[in-house]
Amino acid sequence: MRIEQARPVLLSSTDPSEAFPDPLHVESQLVAVGGDLSPARILQAYAQGIFPWFGEEDPILWWSPDPRGVLKPDAVHVSRSLRKHAGAGPWQVRLDGDFAGVLDDCAAPRSGQGGTWITAGMRSAYLDLFAAGHGHCVEVLQHGQRVGGLYGVAQGALFFGESMFSRVPDASKIALVWLARHLSYWNFGLIDTQFLTPHLQSMGAGEMRRAEFLQHLALLKNRPTPHAWQAFLSWEQVFRP
Repeated sequence: MRIEQARPVLLSSTDPSEAFPDPLHVESQLVAVGGDLSPARILQAYAQGIFPWFGEEDPILWWSPDPRGVLKPDAVHVSRSLRKHAGAGPWQVRLDGDFAGVLDDCAAPRSGQGGTWITAGMRSAYLDLFAAGHGHCVEVLQHGQRVGGLYGVAQGALFFGESMFSRVPDASKIALVWLARHLSYWNFGLIDTQFLTPHLQSMGAGEMRRAEFLQHLALLKNRPTPHAWQAFLSWEQVFRP
């Protein structure tokens, strides 16, 4: 019999091995509150389809959305206008270059938004994940200046996207296409976008019920994938018709 849990679990801040609740047994999308941002705790959360997301004045909040925003790497959509723009500009793309720089650019104030959810604690935690080989980023540059990018965490053959930014038109789209093409090349099965936005939907993302997402996660999280991320595909292969 399925046991529903009306309220999120309160986690201890002193025991990073403390188990998260099974998201399938929680009624809400918010599954836990509290705990800490140690790499072990965050990786445990990702392994259960849970991620941290909270404001500067909030306690640590752990979420498992239903439905979930997802993008299959081999189904990323490249419009004609994006392909034309990608082929015309002086673009350069790097994998796992300046992770801290991408993190800071994603955290920078944006028009129409209040604060940032990438707090000092979150920044430190994801830098630790990058140092341990779990965090990854994509940078898009023009004339040596970073104008777009994204970062996230890989577990097995599933990439958990965390945030992206763009300072010029199409820069974040180019980063996402570059990421998706390489993940497809490495046999990744899914990109977790957490929530579905019009921007992501235009790139081919859709929604998946939580139960189905967790089934995919169980199959993908232990699949071996490259430890060191290096670009193997040419610009023409990434932006092929």
